[in-house]
Amino acid sequence: MTIHEIAEKIDANIIGDGGISIHGIAKIEEADAGEITFIANQKYEKYLDSTRASAVIISKKIDVEKLPRRETPPVVLQVDDPYVAFLFVLRMFNPPPEVLPPGIHPTAVIPESVRLADDVRIGAHVVLGENCSIGARSVVAHSTILGDNVRIGEDTTLYPNITVREGCRIGARVIIHSGTVVGSDGFGFAPQKDGTYSKIPQTGIVVIDDDVEIGSNCSIDRATMGETRIGKGVKLDNLIQVAHNVTIGDNTVIAAQTGISGSTKVGKQCILAGQVGIVGHVEIADNVTIAAQSGIPKSIKKSGTYFGYPAKEFSRSLRIEAVIRNLPELMNDVQNLKKELERIKNKSEDTNSSQE
Repeated sequence: MTIHEIAEKIDANIIGDGGISIHGIAKIEEADAGEITFIANQKYEKYLDSTRASAVIISKKIDVEKLPRRETPPVVLQVDDPYVAFLFVLRMFNPPPEVLPPGIHPTAVIPESVRLADDVRIGAHVVLGENCSIGARSVVAHSTILGDNVRIGEDTTLYPNITVREGCRIGARVIIHSGTVVGSDGFGFAPQKDGTYSKIPQTGIVVIDDDVEIGSNCSIDRATMGETRIGKGVKLDNLIQVAHNVTIGDNTVIAAQTGISGSTKVGKQCILAGQVGIVGHVEIADNVTIAAQSGIPKSIKKSGTYFGYPAKEFSRSLRIEAVIRNLPELMNDVQNLKKELERIKNKSEDTNSSQE
């Protein structure tokens, strides 16, 4: 593929020879002749005078003449967003492999009541419950289990070893990675007089809207009643716990090891970084960012960035953190002030005694 052909697909301005052939992609510090790379972060501009790449994707905002460069500079492709453009080129050179070959594996268990649309692919040792339905071109990979009455939309991919419990609904173009459980029982137990706990029936379902991606080894609990709902376009990292009756708004992104307690509502367009913990029965507003390892003990009612345990507005948390870091010095100052006050007190008492 020539640079000119790549530029057409990513709407790039070419500075240099667009006829050069490109056979691969690489990081700027590792790229070789015949490969294309990109710069999305200013700190990587220093590699322009040493990279062996034949072409570099950069932002249109960068003044090319001011960049460091080797004697024979690489061809430059200027775009609005170099990172997004590079991801597009990455997919061009590395199309995703097929999860399964066409067809249904003979070891799959499929009751007569199951409804399969055109071009569905089903792997080895898959077990489908009664009255399941799977949309066109969807893939259910090896050893995955769908309970009774599960519904899956079009162009959805379930990787190996996934469990989707009874009654749950998954939309179109959803991707779920291995080891995830959708529709496990919510954590509900009622304390008894004798100190034991009685299990509360979990009669609801999980609904996953279109264009969601869920990482490996996540647990998304079914509702006690009603729905646990994952909104359209949500992206969940690996190792995330979503408890019963939680609602996650559209296009929210959540990083690994985050735990969301029951009946919490997370707004749209939120970002939850790694190891965030949220108590139950609270609400998070739209467009909220929560920094890593923060604890959320109450509702967040306005958009913004929050950090800490308990979480506070980011700027306030940083000021508190600065004070905490200086506590040893502040303690020394307090001790010195106490000593000085004691010295002044003793001196005053001595003066009064002498005057008597």
